[in-house]
Amino acid sequence: MQQIKFLSLIGFFVLYALSISSYGGNLENLPNLVEKLSPSVVRIETTSIREHDTSITGDPFFDEFFKRQFGDNLKPRYGKGLGSGFIYSGDGFIVTNLHVVEKANDISIVLIDGTKHKAKIIGTDKRTDLALLKIDIRNPINKVKIGNSDLLRIGEWVIAIGNPLGLGTTVTTGIISARNRDLGMNRYEDFIQTDASINVGNSGGPLFDMNGDVIGINTAILGKSGSIGIGFAIPSNSAKKVIDQLIEFGETKRGWLGVRIQIVTKEIADVEKLDKPRGALVASVAKNSPSDKAGIKAGDIILEFNGVLINQMNELPKIVAQANVGETVEVKVWRNEKEISKKIKLGRLETSEDFKAKKTIKTKDTEIESLKIKVRPIEQKDIEEKGLPKNTKGLVITEIANESPINYLSAGNIIIEAQKKVIKTVGDLEIAVNLALKSSEKILLLVIYNNQNQRRYIGIKLD
Repeated sequence: MQQIKFLSLIGFFVLYALSISSYGGNLENLPNLVEKLSPSVVRIETTSIREHDTSITGDPFFDEFFKRQFGDNLKPRYGKGLGSGFIYSGDGFIVTNLHVVEKANDISIVLIDGTKHKAKIIGTDKRTDLALLKIDIRNPINKVKIGNSDLLRIGEWVIAIGNPLGLGTTVTTGIISARNRDLGMNRYEDFIQTDASINVGNSGGPLFDMNGDVIGINTAILGKSGSIGIGFAIPSNSAKKVIDQLIEFGETKRGWLGVRIQIVTKEIADVEKLDKPRGALVASVAKNSPSDKAGIKAGDIILEFNGVLINQMNELPKIVAQANVGETVEVKVWRNEKEISKKIKLGRLETSEDFKAKKTIKTKDTEIESLKIKVRPIEQKDIEEKGLPKNTKGLVITEIANESPINYLSAGNIIIEAQKKVIKTVGDLEIAVNLALKSSEKILLLVIYNNQNQRRYIGIKLD
């Protein structure tokens, strides 16, 4: 028993020693590091006029309290906001989150010495929730050093410095809990997750590594009541390119392929004879886009972009966005059971046009019993209403039963292909379904136009 206790004690000291070594070998150095970094972190104060806004404080709990106490009939109302930021360059460029300053009529930057400076917005980017501000100063001020977020490892110690809840400069520490987190807000998300305490007011503040380099920008938390040990930061490598473009151009310039993509499911990989589900399936190609000009086709599976393997569909937009507009890249795609290469000169995302959504039309239908759906042939008015190619053939889905294997789709979707063959009639679809049922895989591959007029591939496992 004594031996077990002794070994446990040994284990404790080993873990303690490892935790110390992760701080650069000396915990006593942490205060010195914080003292060095704090002058580069700023408090951001904003004022906004809310003429038609029922929010008072921005926090639902406090809003309700004030409304009960004082009523809600005082308009217009001046709203105050607080956030964090950091000094990106010695000549007065400040970085923060867009949501900190987006609705502000007046922005002030408070430096660590208490001096207050009026700030103006130089540029913003909704896709990454970043904003670049500028203050006029006479003498250079302390700036941060931007680190390489790609080198981060899970378990690495980090420091968050900011202005939580308006308390002023506050320091918290924690570890990198996870990387490449996607919260479902936009296609360019690649968050760092940390358990360093992050609260309301920390938004826009820096996340430092133990070398004192900024490796993230604190942006979001889970839990409206405050920090629950799950905070998220924009990786420095993603942010730096955006910030540098805002400084140079006042706007972003992202690479653009001109394709709509979707996940490669196991069923799709099996039909395409791909070794495993990987890459990004090209659902459609925008007319006259870089991909269209390079010969990329709907149904291609993008496996590699400029030497970077695409393991999952959501990796591709982030990598393309980081590429330079006008750059010629090599893209490897899977087509007809073999890998081919294409050279593509990238366009600019910000100047591209999105597909337009139109209303769908419902009329009488015919039941496809095997799929438990009802369909009707596409008509000329469907093509005109949805802006589809003039020679489009297919069937409009008018009803989908709950027990249908495609019950996740919506009425109005148009089936245009089945098993890589154009569908012109109800009979064509029934033949394709029956052939799939007789095959050993029992997999049906459909191509549809969804209700956003996007071309999509659907792999269905039939009973």
